[in-house]
Amino acid sequence: MSRKLTQQYELVIVGSGVAGLYGALCAAAEARVLLVSKGPVLTSSSWLAQGGVAAATGSDDSPELHAGDTLRAGRGLCRESAVRALAEEAPARLVDLADLGVPFDDDLGLEGGHSRRRVHSVGGAQTGREISRVLAQAVLAHPRIDVSERERARELWLSDGRCVGLVTDARAIPARAVMLATGGYAALWGRTTNPPGSVGEGIAMAYRAGAAVADLEFVQFHPTALAGSSLLLSEALRGDGALLLDEHGDRFVEELAPRDVVARAIDARGSVTLDLRPVDRARFPALMERIAEAGFHPDSEPVPVAPAAHYTMGGVVTDLHGATDVPGLYAAGECACTGVHGANRLASNSMLECLVFGRRAALAALEETGPESRTRDIAVADEAPVTPELREGLWEDVGLIRNADGLGRLASSPHLLASLVARAALAREESRGGHFREDFPQENPALDGLHAVLRAGREPELEPWS
Repeated sequence: MSRKLTQQYELVIVGSGVAGLYGALCAAAEARVLLVSKGPVLTSSSWLAQGGVAAATGSDDSPELHAGDTLRAGRGLCRESAVRALAEEAPARLVDLADLGVPFDDDLGLEGGHSRRRVHSVGGAQTGREISRVLAQAVLAHPRIDVSERERARELWLSDGRCVGLVTDARAIPARAVMLATGGYAALWGRTTNPPGSVGEGIAMAYRAGAAVADLEFVQFHPTALAGSSLLLSEALRGDGALLLDEHGDRFVEELAPRDVVARAIDARGSVTLDLRPVDRARFPALMERIAEAGFHPDSEPVPVAPAAHYTMGGVVTDLHGATDVPGLYAAGECACTGVHGANRLASNSMLECLVFGRRAALAALEETGPESRTRDIAVADEAPVTPELREGLWEDVGLIRNADGLGRLASSPHLLASLVARAALAREESRGGHFREDFPQENPALDGLHAVLRAGREPELEPWS
């Protein structure tokens, strides 16, 4: 396919969430960077993140405790070296954000799975919005960062097995290295807290280019989305005393149990409300306003909630510096799979992952020397559309509760990523974290530490990661 060629960059970053923005700022200290975003930079999915950034900064806390909580949440599937890097670098990344002007709240929050108060938030539940705003403004003002909005990445440009640039709907962009920061794929499900564009396009591009992908079966369904809406009701609310009530007004689950446990408990009851009256609602002004705009009265009555697909643990396999197994290609944030989350992400580790590994990937990518030459032939694949029927199929067949029959149906889907998710889930014949199979309802110790890895042209393989 013919594409107009443009100037070469040291690094092209695809995606304008926290990982892409922060990675661009880190790399621009040394190189010229292009950031490509399929939408406006000021409206990425990171803007919707509410809970905060986890970091052990309290006097009673330590990176070791933070790492321990992360490993427990991951249910035997975390890569320990990645977890240590995440927890140890967290305080420094918080300092970076504060230096850029992020106005963190004074008090630390508590969320499910954390043994200490270590969640750093802004405006109670405005954390993603404020961090994204500060980073975006810094990127847009930086003299060595070019930003292209409303330009959609279509394919990775390969030459002799190496990534040598990016193909978009408008042009072909030569680069010494490309870093994917395209987010996750939770909007493939019929009920989701994510914006419509979070459908894993970067992961599919990387797979088509020859990169391995892994852990696609692990999807975190947030327990408390406002019923009939994509509005997430932050776990910080439950950390501050909000109660989950059944149709009789009785508590039925520990509110800060792991998210997969709470989500399935809610789903089993069908009709559930979240009582916000015990909470200091003034700490969450914007969220209370949005609940009221939806027609509910959190100050006087509980509000209805239901689970929704929220965060995806799987993605493009990388090392601890964001490198994939395609030379010249890097990935960071939700589209990447370092193994840091394992089978179930610890709350508020997601934006932290974007910061820690976005920086690591961007800096490592600058070490690439680039190719000696490039082929001129560029093939662009046609992806099957994301239809309402596809989204409903994922909700039914690879939702909160799964079985071989439903997964088998979805495995034959013409949509590449939907098929890969189902194939990974079929390969994992157990229930663990965000993956629950009613035909294999127990955790299988023989699968501890084994990741379902998919490579083009091969069956899923269960591999250990050091």
